[in-house]
Amino acid sequence: MNFEFFIAKRLISTKKYKSSISAPIIKIAIAAIAIGVIMMLVSFATGIGLQKKIREKIAAFNGHIFIESYDNNSSQVSLKPVSLDQEFYPEFKNVAGISHVQAVATKAGIIRTETDFEGIIVKGVGADFNSNNFNDFLVEGELPNFSNNLNDELLISSYLASRLGFALGDKVITYFPREGFDKSPLLRVFKIKGIYNSGFQEFDELYILADIRHIQRLNDWSKTEVGGFEVFIENFDELDQKGGEVYDNTNSFLDVQTIKQKYYSIFEWLSLFDFNIALIIVIMIIVAGINMITALLVLILERTQMIGILKALGGSNWSVRKIFLYNASYLIILGLFWGNLIGLGLLFIQKYFKIFPLNPETYYVTEVPVYIGWQYIVGVNLGTLILCVLMLLIPSVIISKISPVKAMKFE
Repeated sequence: MNFEFFIAKRLISTKKYKSSISAPIIKIAIAAIAIGVIMMLVSFATGIGLQKKIREKIAAFNGHIFIESYDNNSSQVSLKPVSLDQEFYPEFKNVAGISHVQAVATKAGIIRTETDFEGIIVKGVGADFNSNNFNDFLVEGELPNFSNNLNDELLISSYLASRLGFALGDKVITYFPREGFDKSPLLRVFKIKGIYNSGFQEFDELYILADIRHIQRLNDWSKTEVGGFEVFIENFDELDQKGGEVYDNTNSFLDVQTIKQKYYSIFEWLSLFDFNIALIIVIMIIVAGINMITALLVLILERTQMIGILKALGGSNWSVRKIFLYNASYLIILGLFWGNLIGLGLLFIQKYFKIFPLNPETYYVTEVPVYIGWQYIVGVNLGTLILCVLMLLIPSVIISKISPVKAMKFE
């Protein structure tokens, strides 16, 4: 093996090799490997990044699993209250992997200004509100205080604030319709404490956050009645399993929905990214493999005399094949090096400087999200190396067909 590796190293480093006909083909093969690795890394990082970012945004507004009364009929607003006196609240002890449970309530309303009006949904949250989910969205001000006495603080989206001409500290006059044509709407005046921007247009144009006690008073509910419960899990990959376990551990009067069920079309769209990533990987590996096969065949033909001499000196077909496979592996590793250098460089630039924007109306995010995970980086590199080397085993068989006598006469 040491002798074969030495010959392969000499084969790579000779001046004749560097200036030979095969040199541009070798460079093309290395470039193909590098480009393939770049494409695969970018596909993984942006595909997984987009999936994770959208999941996080949907969960921030809805939790991973939502528990409410069956009578709500999957409405966006809370129609029938649910008692806070539940076995799973405030801690879901019967199901492992639950990180947090919070009580919420929603109510439709209308914000009116001197020149305009806008339909909104006020989401009421209380002292158990997990503010970490909204910290990344906050662009101005701070989150309202929901844990002390009832106050009029409000969190509004930058979309609504811009559309209606509001700024931090402004008062927001909100009307809440009541059932019956003869009943005048209820009025509440809030003060903008913070402005958020999730980049998820479907939520930003609707939701504002306020104290849940306002919703309870508007609906004539008691302090122990809420619209439902948002359940957060530790591992999103277990969502379907945990959704089933939560359903089994709630009474028959409550409906349980995961965000996959509630936003089916969005998650179906996200699942297409898995297929796109797999398709890109297959295409890139095939292209890189074909280029390496071509380079290896050209190198074998160019070194036919050397193959004949090695065979005449007693070298076996397999030992000679290994020389060229070592040489090809070196070229693959060279391509992997440049591919990782350029690919990871681009990903880190996007991660920290966000130079590539996206249309939030189409992709639900304002810039290309990047997820850098060492598991897929190692997988891409090992997979590319192993598959390309395996693809080179077949063309290297041509070496066994070369006759030493004819090869040494070959010009």
